[in-house]
Amino acid sequence: MMTKQIGTWMMDRRQALKTMAAAAGCALAPGIIAFASEPWKLSNEDEAFLDDLERQGCLYFWEQASAKTGQILDRARNDLSGALDPRRQASIASAGFGLSALCIADRRGYLPHAQIVERVKTTLEWHLNSLPEVHGFFYHFSDIETGERYQGAELSSIDTSLLLCGVLTARAYFEDARIQSLAQQIYERVDWPWMLNGGKTFSMGWKPESEFLHSRWKTFCELMMLYLLAIGSPTHAIAPEYWNHFSRPVIHYKGYDYISGDDLLFTHQFSHAWYDFRGKRDAYADYFANSVTATRAHKAFCLSRPKWYSEDYWGITASDSVRGYTAWGGPPKQGHLDGSVVPSAAAGSLAFLPAECLSVLRAMRSKWGKQAWGRYGFVDAFHPAANWYDRDVLGIDQGISVLMAENLRSGLVWSAFMRNRESVSAMQRAGFHGNGLTA
Repeated sequence: MMTKQIGTWMMDRRQALKTMAAAAGCALAPGIIAFASEPWKLSNEDEAFLDDLERQGCLYFWEQASAKTGQILDRARNDLSGALDPRRQASIASAGFGLSALCIADRRGYLPHAQIVERVKTTLEWHLNSLPEVHGFFYHFSDIETGERYQGAELSSIDTSLLLCGVLTARAYFEDARIQSLAQQIYERVDWPWMLNGGKTFSMGWKPESEFLHSRWKTFCELMMLYLLAIGSPTHAIAPEYWNHFSRPVIHYKGYDYISGDDLLFTHQFSHAWYDFRGKRDAYADYFANSVTATRAHKAFCLSRPKWYSEDYWGITASDSVRGYTAWGGPPKQGHLDGSVVPSAAAGSLAFLPAECLSVLRAMRSKWGKQAWGRYGFVDAFHPAANWYDRDVLGIDQGISVLMAENLRSGLVWSAFMRNRESVSAMQRAGFHGNGLTA
């Protein structure tokens, strides 16, 4: 039924986007709508593929959410017929990606505007007034209907940040006073200095049984959003010098040199889904160019294993595997690599290497789409030679794929998120200069 409804409402807005600055529900200022800069030149076939990827990915965030709470499942089967997966584990990070995906669904006409606005309001109301929180931070996982902390999950600093990026995207995108007020209250409630716990870097989280986790966000990775959200806070900000406290080691691999910990490819993607680092740099790097290099190095790492990977089949990042959820990838090599591929690795880098990522994604769908593509797009991971195709999709992997696909096509998420004065102010205070950061 929902598929039929979406098909009825869906429209092709590719040519109309440039003239829709005042479209219903869009809060982007005239002159900076979706196109912050000239978009990548896409072929009709590229556009059609990306539209499928985004439309079906957005469907995940619509169908696999509670109508009562707006919370979104951490994962769901990819062969459902529109019903909510019976599993109860919601992810606060999925909710952040989902709020951003609903902005895309509205702009692209995938779902009715009025229903999207109501879902966004429901989500923000629940997260502000009903979902358990401590000092404004949320538990990583919760029950999708009750909000109860799920199986001892930690209060997560990074996953709360992922939620907040979606909250602020919705605040900037929708011209709705209630949405804007709810979003502002959620952001202003977060007590960032508390999560520092007296240190120079953020704790990764807190549990009521044992309090702060010993692990800290102290080495470059997806942490940029965490520090920038804290520096930009209008109520509980941290000092700009905290931006200098995390280390920035350099990876050297086959002629590629770039800032990175010994981490997976998604760490070079997540902050870039919202913060527009293009044409900007701080005292250390141009982080957009850094992610381009990291993606090139990752592709080279995959192709150095020709037994498994090729130009039409590459990309590995944290994902499901035949052994369960795992952290794998490289460089340097991490995890028990077995020849599986993770579509969100390339999809999350679409804005960095459009030609290469589009080519491999389209090739994988063409060759293995019958087994590896379902209701919500690609399954989370698959391994054709072993005849293994994951049954699930994961919210965070769907999210980075959808958001970066839209950023490639139009820059919509970047443009909306960077309309938040706190986003620009934080980058300025952290020492960034360049495009769009003139005071």
